[in-house]
This record gives sequence, C-alpha cells and structure tokens, in this order.
Amino acid sequence: MATPDCILLTGAAGYIASHTWLALQDAGYTVVGVDSFVNSSPVVLDRLREIGGQPIHFVQGDVRDPAVLDRCFELGQTVGGIKAVVHFAALKAVGESVERPLDYFENNLGSLLAVSQAMQRHGVFDLVFSSSATVYGEPERLPITEDAPLRATNPYGQTKLVGEELLRSLVACDARWHVACLRYFNPVGAHPSGRIGEDPRGIPNNLMPYVAQVAVGKRPHLNVFGNDYDTPDGTGVRDYIHVCDLAEGHVAAVRYLGEQQRSVTVNLGTGQGYSVVQLAQAYGRAAGREIPLVFAPRRTGDVAACYADPALAQRLLGWSARRGLDDMCVDSWRWQSTNPGGFEG
Repeated sequence: MATPDCILLTGAAGYIASHTWLALQDAGYTVVGVDSFVNSSPVVLDRLREIGGQPIHFVQGDVRDPAVLDRCFELGQTVGGIKAVVHFAALKAVGESVERPLDYFENNLGSLLAVSQAMQRHGVFDLVFSSSATVYGEPERLPITEDAPLRATNPYGQTKLVGEELLRSLVACDARWHVACLRYFNPVGAHPSGRIGEDPRGIPNNLMPYVAQVAVGKRPHLNVFGNDYDTPDGTGVRDYIHVCDLAEGHVAAVRYLGEQQRSVTVNLGTGQGYSVVQLAQAYGRAAGREIPLVFAPRRTGDVAACYADPALAQRLLGWSARRGLDDMCVDSWRWQSTNPGGFEG
C-alpha cells in the first residue's frame, strides 16, 4: 500500500493535534482538519497557515455529527482522498472527568464511535488513536511497558481504556482495520516558532502550563503537592515529552499503518523521569527568573513516579524522543512569553 497522502485530524486545532498537523506537512502529507473549537481557538488555523505556508483544509463542527464527518471526507476528495485518520478529539482533564463522568463518556466514546462509523462508510480503515498512560493507573513497576496491567482510576482514563477495547474489537472482526493506539505520557513544550503552544482555559490542569503562568507573572507561585515521596528530592517524578517529539510519533504511526498493514499499541514517552522541582528549576533557567514553590500535602491518587519504557516504539515505529527537558522549557517559555494571554490575548 502506498504511503497515505491525505490525513484527517479530528480535534485538529488542539494542542497536540496542531503540532501534529505541522509534522505531517513536514513529512509530505496533506492534512484535512475538523474541530468544534469547544476547547481550542480558530486563531490556531491562522498560525498553522503562517508557519506551514500551505493552504488550510478545514471543517468546523462536532465530530459526533455524521454530517460533519461526511463533509470532511468530501473535502478530502478534493485533495486526493483521505487515507488515514488521527483521532484527537476528546475531553481530557482528569479532575473534571471525576466531576462530570457522563460528559466524558458521552463525548469521548461518542466521538470515537462516530469517527469509526464514518471511516467505515467511506472505506478508510487506518486509524491512529490518541490514548494515554492513564490506562495503566498506578504502576506496579517502572519503567512502564505496554504489557503492564491496565486499570484506569478515573473516568478520563476509563474512556481511553474502553476506546482501545472498542478498536481491538474492530480489528478482530474485520481484517481491513489497522489501528495504532498511542499511549502518551506528559506532553509539554511548544513549537519552536513560538506561534502555537498549550493554551489551557482557566486554571491549568497540568504542571508545565501552570509553571509557565507563574513565570509570566499570572500566578504568584507553584503549589507542589507532596515533598515526601520516595524520589530523589521527595517530589513526584513524571515522564515529560516534548509535543514536537509526540507529533513526530504520530507521523511514524501513520507511516507504519500504511506500510506494515498491521495494528500496534505503543508508549510515547522519553523513558526519563523528572521531578516537579527539577522541572521548575529548568523552567526558571529558561525564563531567567526563579519559580517560587509552596509545598502542600499530597493529593489523593497521585503516585510517586511514572515513566515509560519507549523501546517498543523505537523498535516498531523507528521513533524515539529527541528533545530534552531544557528544550521543552525553552520552547514553552518562548510561546508563553510572546503570547501571555494565549491565542486570544
């Protein structure tokens, strides 16, 4: 099978998807995007046009609507025909999922069902699924390999776990389907242009965008939840991966499905854990200012350390992360300092 030349991205204006859009273009693919802008900004499309220097093929709408998806495939026909789909569209905040489980199951599983049904209608069977390391729950051993027990501990993770199971059922019943489930660890950083990056609504749920807002003066200090873990400095250790490395992992997955015609499930991480204190210190170096820390009690459900074994992705996809913690912080600070109000600022 020839390498796919036109790829549909759902949730295309989101943080990881927008970086993947550029990475696919850089690899020679044409991209069709769809997004409702419920958690993103239309300004992203202008920035993608500016950075990539290519026309933007885009449909605005909710991917749970079959008519919206049909318009995407019709648009794809004008640029060669969609050969694969990368499905990003999902709600993604762990804490919010605990408060609104029905919304998370309805949105995340409803969108996956609608996308899979649309693909089947249009005869497209290569799908890259945006999964998450949350499917592992609290790890029994480190680093985490893909054969570790699966036991998501919150509704967000459960939607990813059920999504993976749904897709495995599709693959088992119809040999035309080829699915790549990509289990992300902790995406951070921004495009080196400084023109696109993470733009959370309200108080950030993730560590680096919160640190970025402290560095830019929007917040007074970073609350560090727990400094008595069994880690080198007592604070939690996580596997942070540069969003551009993650984007390139999606390109590798698209290529793998097209060339190998088989399904795959892999971790996308660096294999290197960094503590909260290490990340804050690295960000301080990038920003040229200290990040004030205030230590607070541990949060229920947090684990001491969590990081990937990325060897399978290297072996099967030929992919590995190339950017280190300092790169992540420098690129994040470039985005945050030049866009202090995000896309709408």
